[in-house]
Amino acid sequence: MNEALPQEIRGVLITVTGGRLLLPNASVSEVITMSNPEPVENAPAWLLGRVSWRGWHVPLVSFPGMVGWEQTEGELHSRVAIIKALGGNPRMPFIAMLTQGFPRLTALSPDVVVPDASEEALPEGISAQVMVRDDQAYIPDLALIEARVSEVLAAA
Repeated sequence: MNEALPQEIRGVLITVTGGRLLLPNASVSEVITMSNPEPVENAPAWLLGRVSWRGWHVPLVSFPGMVGWEQTEGELHSRVAIIKALGGNPRMPFIAMLTQGFPRLTALSPDVVVPDASEEALPEGISAQVMVRDDQAYIPDLALIEARVSEVLAAA
């Protein structure tokens, strides 16, 4: 039986210092209020520690810090997006990302998401730069982010 592919999917625009990230809505489990993270020994500055969420100690990432942008999170209106990890590691099924304000749900279709044609090289940790209607957004490389977090936690 030939079933038609969906014409649109739900996405989430997450504001971080330096830009917006575009993620599939299904990858974001919850957005919670920022709390003081538990430090991770010898972690790079972009790994802010671990936050408690539903019985898990979830590693908290500063996306701007990881990709080399200015890292000024932790100010008023900060939230934490809990994101489903892709790697299948039962010890790390989620990663957390510091955000500014609340994410915005959006319907995505091929005519709404347009690849950015700039020649600018993207930092490691970003898969693509796109325009979502009138908003510039970055698609994070979640597999790479998860791998980096796993490496740091294994060494801690």
